Amino acid sequence: MQQRLPTLVQGALLAVIIGWTLYVGRPVFVPVVFSVLVVYVILGLARLLERIPGIGPSLPSWLRLAISIVAMTIALAVIFVAIARYADAMRARGPQFLESLLATIQRGSAFLGIEREPTWATLRQEILGQVNLQRLLGATVASVTSIAATLVFVVICASFLLIERNAFAAKVDRLAEDPKHAARIRQVAADINARIGAYLALKTFLSVLLGALSWAVMAFFGLEFAALLAVLIGLLNFIPYLGSILGVAIPALVAIVQFSSPDEVLGLLLILSIAQFVIGNVVDPYLMGNSLNLSPFAILVSLTVWSALWGLAGAFLAVPVTAAIVIVLSEFRGSRPIAILLSRDGRL
Repeated sequence: MQQRLPTLVQGALLAVIIGWTLYVGRPVFVPVVFSVLVVYVILGLARLLERIPGIGPSLPSWLRLAISIVAMTIALAVIFVAIARYADAMRARGPQFLESLLATIQRGSAFLGIEREPTWATLRQEILGQVNLQRLLGATVASVTSIAATLVFVVICASFLLIERNAFAAKVDRLAEDPKHAARIRQVAADINARIGAYLALKTFLSVLLGALSWAVMAFFGLEFAALLAVLIGLLNFIPYLGSILGVAIPALVAIVQFSSPDEVLGLLLILSIAQFVIGNVVDPYLMGNSLNLSPFAILVSLTVWSALWGLAGAFLAVPVTAAIVIVLSEFRGSRPIAILLSRDGRL
């Protein structure tokens, strides 16, 4: 115990230093990590194409990789076009949106029997303080637009990573003096690539499927900004637990403002909830199983930690980054107990 205490203290100090570095370097680390994940998705899609019976094995590796790159490029282009197309429209519709929101609140007040009819002045004074909602909406749209601009940097970094990936094995051989250590590093890297690549590829496929279903439902109901909301729902699917709730709540809030009939709002809410349930609780477990072997509690804690460090981007990256950390921890005897605690069933 006396020997372990200094080790625990040193490990805690190292964790604090690493956490502080990750928090301070967020503007640099987040785009780079997203670039790495884009590469993982591309390579994972290429591996999935190889498993297609009758077609995949006959395709050359370069063609599978090219198809994956084209598919990923189209997905990023759809995100960019959706954001660029609706950003100005959302800013222009801001005043009308706020008027509809006020009318909805007033109808709710009348239904509840509140004597004094609320206005924006009373709402700001009693509930919202001095918040300028129009400015807040504009700032939100501006931040969404900046995300679209970041996609360009992510694509450039991912392109260079794809070009240099074949030289990784040679770099490891020159980096490690012992051939056994080099082989071990390559094995760990291959394990991370295979598991996280497969997870991200399947998760991307399910997110696209969920986004398409949600768009069809919202378009059927005539919900405004259906395409942008569908892209948002697909992206939120990467966030465990909370993403499914937000994927239903955000369109429901827009529907409350747009539709005067509660039947339309409840119908939209019900069908979107069914789509989320089927994808998240039936299709997702069937296709993915427990591919990353992470404890649900560990996923929840990692979601909290990475969200605190990197904000919304950390919520997207929580699961794959934590899975990579668990794989690395399992390779060392001193950190192996931590990996066992973070795993789902204790088997690594």
